[in-house]
Amino acid sequence: MASGEGGEEKRQRRRRLLGAACLPRSGCFTVSAADEGQSRPKPTHLVVTVNGIVGSAENWRFAVKHFIKKHPEDVVVHCSGCNSAARTLDGVDVMGRRLAEEVISVVECRPELRKISFVAHSLGGLIARYAIALLYESAPQTDSHEECEKHDADYSSNQHTVEGKIAGLEPINFITFATPHLGTRSHKQIPLFRGSNKLEKMAYRLSWIAGRSGKHLFLKDIEDEKPPLLLQMVTDDSDLHFMSALHSFKRRVVYSNVCGDFIVGWRTSSIRHQHELPKHQSFINDGRYPHVVYVEKPKARNVDFSDAMLYQAKTTSEMEEVMLKGLNRLPWERVDVSFKKSRQRIFAHSTIQVKTYFLNSDGAGVIFHMIDHFVY
Repeated sequence: MASGEGGEEKRQRRRRLLGAACLPRSGCFTVSAADEGQSRPKPTHLVVTVNGIVGSAENWRFAVKHFIKKHPEDVVVHCSGCNSAARTLDGVDVMGRRLAEEVISVVECRPELRKISFVAHSLGGLIARYAIALLYESAPQTDSHEECEKHDADYSSNQHTVEGKIAGLEPINFITFATPHLGTRSHKQIPLFRGSNKLEKMAYRLSWIAGRSGKHLFLKDIEDEKPPLLLQMVTDDSDLHFMSALHSFKRRVVYSNVCGDFIVGWRTSSIRHQHELPKHQSFINDGRYPHVVYVEKPKARNVDFSDAMLYQAKTTSEMEEVMLKGLNRLPWERVDVSFKKSRQRIFAHSTIQVKTYFLNSDGAGVIFHMIDHFVY
């Protein structure tokens, strides 16, 4: 983006990319202590929550209540409602665009906002990754072209050096819960099938049931000689800077189920190779957060990656390796969760989010862990 481009020009560019900003759909809701009649200054940090497949804004009700209770003066929480129920089958790109439009409409109604964070569950994490690429604005650059390219390609540093904005706001936290960042096509990425190749092949053939979202998750959307969308989302292109958008956040955190999640596997939600998964003897026992069993601090990695790899990857394992390399150019904080000793373990995919308190109350400690470590 040109270094002389002002705020209004950036907003116009974003509008052209997204189309006219829509009003938030019915089903979404925004909560802040100031809006509830309490005599408080208006919060300046927008937290956007995103539901997963066939979910709704209501799925984040428990987390929102405790966000506002603990930090009433810091955050306003917007639970996105533009992608709910059957609309979650429309594809990551379509839903990401809807979410971006919804975020713009919220930001434009609240001029006091200065910061932004995303908290997403399951498929919502992929939707949020697409949306932030649409909302990303690079900082004005005065460097030479060569220096800019070198700077943009250096994702591995633990330092928060990218000064880009998301929807005109400072990006702070990007957090996902049980999100299939590597898709669901690889062996054992859907634990329900217990490693059965026969069942995994059947799921691959029947992925059309989940609409375009199913095609994206199973990496079947190879069109116009372009790689699948999830592979495209581990790099930057001329219009959508997926990695630069992620890099602009001060923190990137993935919460993952070690077991009991029959929908999303541990590897894909924690962005790890099989051999990188923590051993059970390394698990911790923290009374404050009973089901949080392992926390891996973000660390820099030297990753051999080039955009050409996106087009060279043909097999499932090759595509997964490309996604791992692309995403691991950034430091991630990883929080591993186990409901093995919980009566709600068979609902782990929903319990990690406390989707419904009656059925998923054991996940409360995970939500408290997220809120306690949130950067405001």
